[in-house]
Amino acid sequence: MFDVVLYQPEIPPNTGNIIRLCANTGARLHLVKPLGFTLDDKQLLRAGLDYHEFASLTVHERWEDCVGQLRDRRLFAVSTKGTQRYNLVRYLENDVFVFGPETRGLPPEILGSVTTDRRLRVPMVQGSRSLNLSNAVAVVIYEAWRQLDFGRSV
Repeated sequence: MFDVVLYQPEIPPNTGNIIRLCANTGARLHLVKPLGFTLDDKQLLRAGLDYHEFASLTVHERWEDCVGQLRDRRLFAVSTKGTQRYNLVRYLENDVFVFGPETRGLPPEILGSVTTDRRLRVPMVQGSRSLNLSNAVAVVIYEAWRQLDFGRSV
């Protein structure tokens, strides 16, 4: 399946929703510190309901640790500054999707380390700033999973 990386997530309910999403799609979730909350935050737990036990979750101290664990995999950065529409890419099993913090997005050094054809964006109407993080993750993961025929499991 896929891996979702949240680089320095800030808002507990977003991460809770993404935990639930990953549990229900089979995606593995990686959180890169610093986090804007603790893993026992009530809002995080409430949003994730009882899905925490079904999600594969890894917490990384540093970005380099995360990238090292996922080396030799196709890595896509999802950003409002992306150059490639997310639905025009042919995804493969084990692709990795990286999302930035809610208030500032991915830093230039991470976005710049990804080739332009792997810098994804989700279309929005002109003048919009960004989607909610958990919504953006859902849109991208479901498109990638759809392309793999939902693992032929539904």
